[in-house]
Amino acid sequence: MNRELLDISIKELKINLTKSQCDSFSTLFEELGRWNSRINLTAIKDDDDMTIKHLIDSLHLVPEVSKAKDMLDVGSGAGFPAIVIAIARPDCQITSIDTVGKKISFQKHISRLLKLDNFRPLHGRVEEFSGNQLNGFDLVVTRAFSSLSHFFSVCSVLVSNGGRLISMRGPDAENELQDLQEKIKAAGFMPEPTIKYRLPNNTGERTLIRLRNNK
Repeated sequence: MNRELLDISIKELKINLTKSQCDSFSTLFEELGRWNSRINLTAIKDDDDMTIKHLIDSLHLVPEVSKAKDMLDVGSGAGFPAIVIAIARPDCQITSIDTVGKKISFQKHISRLLKLDNFRPLHGRVEEFSGNQLNGFDLVVTRAFSSLSHFFSVCSVLVSNGGRLISMRGPDAENELQDLQEKIKAAGFMPEPTIKYRLPNNTGERTLIRLRNNK
């Protein structure tokens, strides 16, 4: 992990993190590198790229979690943003779900290693849990789960009244949002202003699509 890049981003995002939390991030990425040498968990292997595209990108979600008591990360992969948020927000209950067993095994390993009592990784398809044990989250997020339309169709039922859906997408995400306006309104959701940001070292542009459940 590139600590200098992390420190700069923390200041820019105005996030309060302790040394212990930053040390946990370091441990997370040491373990990710160790596991990745044996089991392919992520295609991103360069130290700077992992710091930027996994850690710093995930940290952009921290301000959005400020008032949430619980969060679901759909299609969490190796645990981003779920593990990062669980470390940064120990007062928020974080659930992650992914279909790839080895990635959930890694998440469970990290949870035990870092003693993340607020973190619950689940193996399976989110569709299998809909209407069952995944109801009523204050916040449901995704960083890599399918299209915006599919994410909304599957996950809107998992959001509590007044809760939100957030999809972390690329620079053209607003076009997808525009095509969904009628579907979003019919389901009782309302779009909030999108948030755009650039990742360090010109490594990409991101858009946070935010939808609130007004039912």
